[in-house]
Amino acid sequence: MDWTHYRFRSVWDLAAPPVRVYAVLERAEEYPCWWPQVRGVRTAGPRTGTATFRSLLPYELEVTVTELLRDPATGVLEVALSGDLEGWARWTVRPRRGGTRALYEQEVEVRRALMRRLAVPGRPVFRLNHALMMRSGRRGLDAFLAGRPEAV
Repeated sequence: MDWTHYRFRSVWDLAAPPVRVYAVLERAEEYPCWWPQVRGVRTAGPRTGTATFRSLLPYELEVTVTELLRDPATGVLEVALSGDLEGWARWTVRPRRGGTRALYEQEVEVRRALMRRLAVPGRPVFRLNHALMMRSGRRGLDAFLAGRPEAV
């Protein structure tokens, strides 16, 4: 097993319609408005940017994000990641009764030196850190979509 390789999957059930959820998710530069752990997003070109993340643990991750797929008809947004994390991430937005199901999938290898050194003992903590970030993101997006940005 490669202890620096991670696969994540999160399902967010949201009350807003899929078109609205997709429209918010495709504007990555606005993620810091509703997702506290996304500390910054800088656009570098029409399909590329840099994002900085920090969850509960006292370190930041910086990744270059390159758009691979943006397809509103199928509800898919997919990006390549490089930098502290190398791999890909994908949102799939689908209708569900009463709203939307947003599926987030990510497959990455950690490139940051400290996290690689702590790969074996730190793995459960890194996974928990990611889970907390995703939970906060779902809550933030739900509040943002409901027009309650103060709840973020």
